[in-house]
Amino acid sequence: MNKTEILEKLNEILPAERIVSDEAVMRENSADRFLKYQTVFGVYTRPLPAALVRVKNAEEVSKLLAFCNENKINVIPRTGGSSIEGGLENAVENAVIIDGSGMNEIIKIDTVNMMVTAQCGVCLEYLEQKLRAMGYTTGHSPQSKPLAQMGGLVATRSIGQFSTLYGGIEDMLVGLEFVLPSGHIARIKNVPRRAAGPDIRHIPMGSEGALCYITEVTVKIFKYMPENNQFHSWLLNDMKSGFEILRRVMVEGYKPSFARLYDFEDGEYYFSHFCEGKPVLIFMTEGPAEISEATGRGIERIVAEYDTYKKVDSRYIETWYAGLNWDTSKVEKEYKEIRETENVGFTTEISALWSDIHDVYENVIRRIKAEIPDITMVGGHSSHSYMTGTNLYFMYYYNVVDCKPEDEIHKYHDPINKIIVEETLKRGGSMVHHHGVGKHRVPWVKEEYGSSYPVLKALKDVFDPNGIMNAGTIYPMED
Repeated sequence: MNKTEILEKLNEILPAERIVSDEAVMRENSADRFLKYQTVFGVYTRPLPAALVRVKNAEEVSKLLAFCNENKINVIPRTGGSSIEGGLENAVENAVIIDGSGMNEIIKIDTVNMMVTAQCGVCLEYLEQKLRAMGYTTGHSPQSKPLAQMGGLVATRSIGQFSTLYGGIEDMLVGLEFVLPSGHIARIKNVPRRAAGPDIRHIPMGSEGALCYITEVTVKIFKYMPENNQFHSWLLNDMKSGFEILRRVMVEGYKPSFARLYDFEDGEYYFSHFCEGKPVLIFMTEGPAEISEATGRGIERIVAEYDTYKKVDSRYIETWYAGLNWDTSKVEKEYKEIRETENVGFTTEISALWSDIHDVYENVIRRIKAEIPDITMVGGHSSHSYMTGTNLYFMYYYNVVDCKPEDEIHKYHDPINKIIVEETLKRGGSMVHHHGVGKHRVPWVKEEYGSSYPVLKALKDVFDPNGIMNAGTIYPMED
C-alpha cells in the first residue's frame, strides 16, 4: 500500500485527530538518540514513515496491528522515546508508528500483594512519585527515569541504578498484557511464581517491539526507606583491585543497592573535584536500618583487606547521586554542546564473567585509543554486578573532523562499537547488558546467540511471520 492508501485506512480505524502524517513529526519520531549528531545538524537519512497514530487502549492497538499485518506494513512501537540504540529508527518506507504514550493510566496500586499495574505510557518518574508519597518504590531507577515509560522499559529489558538490590526489570515483572501482530490480545496473569511450562513473560520482555506491542505492565513494589541510605566510597590504585572488591562483595552475599567502579578517565568526568586521577569505587546501602548498616559494615570489612588510595567523604557521593538522572533539559544542553563543539559522546555497555571482565576492559580501552581517530576521551565503569560477573559501560567522546553528519556514525561510532563487541564476544561475554540490540548491534546478534540463534529466530517466525514488527531490530533484515 502507498502512503495515501494507508492514511485512508487508518482514518477508518481511529479518529483523524489522532493520526499524524506531517513530515517533521515523522522525522522526529522515527529516530532515537543513537543518531543524535545527525539530529543536531538537521540531517535525516532513514526512510519516512507514513503516519504516527496515537492509541488509547489495547483494542485500538489490536485493530491497527491486524490491519498492518494483513497488508504487510512495518510497525514501530513507541512510548517514551528514550531509546539510544536505534530501536526507534525506521528501516522501510511507509511504516506506521504506534505511539502508546497516551495510555498513561496507573490502573492499580496494590499494597497488600505489593505490586502496581500501569498502562504502557505511564512515565516511570510519575509512577515513582506516586508510590514514594505512599512510602513505596518500584526499585527501578534508570538514568532515563524522567523520560522513560513502562512499556518501553519492559520491551528493552531495562535495568536501574539500584539493580544489585532490586534486580533488573525481569526480576520485577509480575505480569503483563501485550498484542501480537495478528491482533490477538494476550494477558499473562499476576502470580508470584509458577512452573506451568516455560516462563512466557520473557517473550515480550526484551523483544524491543520486534515481536509484539506491550500495552500494560505489572511490577513489584517495595517499602521506600531513604532515611536509611548510606554511602561508602574509596579511591583505588587500579581497576583490577576494584573488580575484585566488587566480586567479593557479591560472592559473600551482600546486597548494596548501588555498586559502581569508575576508571580514572570516566571518574574524572564525574568526580573531577575529588578523584585525583584515581579509579573511584562507590556503594550505597538501603532498606531497613539494620540491613543497611550491616551491609555497610560488611563492605567496609572487605575493602579494608585491599590496598586502597584513600576513603572518600560520603557527602561528595550524596551530592553526585542527587543529580544523576537526566531529563529533557540535560538532553537539550548536550545537543547545544554538540552543535557548538562538534564533540560527541556515547556509551556502549556489555557484560562478562569476573574472570574475563578486566581483560575485556583493558583490551577495549587499548584498541579504541589506538584505532579510532579524533578520540578526546575513553573510559569505563561497572554499575551492575552479580554473583557470576558484572557489566561495563564504555564511555567515549570524539571530535567529528572532516565528516558530513550522515557519515559520522560510520567513521566513528560503528567502528567503536565493533571493537567493544569483538573484544567482549571473543571472551564469551554479552555484547549488550541492558540498552538493547536496536538496529546497530544486529550485525553481531547471530554470534551473540551462537547455536541457540535458531530458537530466537523461531520466535519471530511464529509470532511475526509477516515480519511487520520493527523491521531491522534484533533480527537481521535478510532473515
